[in-house]
Amino acid sequence: MKHTRRTWVVTALVCLLVPGACANADDAAQRRTVEVLATRPHDPGAFTQGLEIDGEVLYEGTGMVGQSDVRSIDRTSGAELARVELPPPFFGEGITLAGDTLWQLTWKEGVAFARDPHTLTEKRRVPYQGEGWGLCHQEGRLVMSDGSATLTFRDPVTFAVTGSVTLTSHTDTRLNELECAEDGSIYANAWPTDQILRIDPDAGRVLSVIDTAGLLPADQRAGADVLNGIAQIPGTDRFLITGKYWPTVFEVRFVPA
Repeated sequence: MKHTRRTWVVTALVCLLVPGACANADDAAQRRTVEVLATRPHDPGAFTQGLEIDGEVLYEGTGMVGQSDVRSIDRTSGAELARVELPPPFFGEGITLAGDTLWQLTWKEGVAFARDPHTLTEKRRVPYQGEGWGLCHQEGRLVMSDGSATLTFRDPVTFAVTGSVTLTSHTDTRLNELECAEDGSIYANAWPTDQILRIDPDAGRVLSVIDTAGLLPADQRAGADVLNGIAQIPGTDRFLITGKYWPTVFEVRFVPA
């Protein structure tokens, strides 16, 4: 204990004299990994682009031209409740529920579909500029990614742009599927890696980096694509995560590495 103050002083001097040293130390302290609590089957034919949980319903949006759809699933039984396919040339991307609307992005077509969350039928289409990747809903706004390190905020009713923020670090990251967590942070798959970033969406600061490498067993890797899809289980610190063409959904906690 007698060296505690000396250590603190040395650390403070390093922070002052060596630019970036403390930021790097903080990054290391915020490294996370996954603790697997349970697994459940996942459709290995689903090119997963978005996951969303509402009560006992799990929504999933998938991609690829001619194979894109959005579906709702009973979380308890695993039974499919509804499914709607996207016709070519649409390539489905992220989804999120905002009130009485389930929004679905498209990749390069510049069209967002507003859907009835119960039947998944289309209510209207809204054009937007740029690419669509991930989407999630916070109180009063949608948060959207476009494959860059920037998050765009949109009105949850009109889909109009209301602002944006760019990451202050990890600026070469390609943010993909998003989850707006209950604590106000955003979890984002970093394409095409095995990493998930936890982000402060107002400051653009990366709060932690979660490494999921090795989550999918080697014998299941054949035919599988990248990690993509994350949804918080309401009222808990647990999340469902999966990937494109993965045969498994993992229920996990994010814990110190």
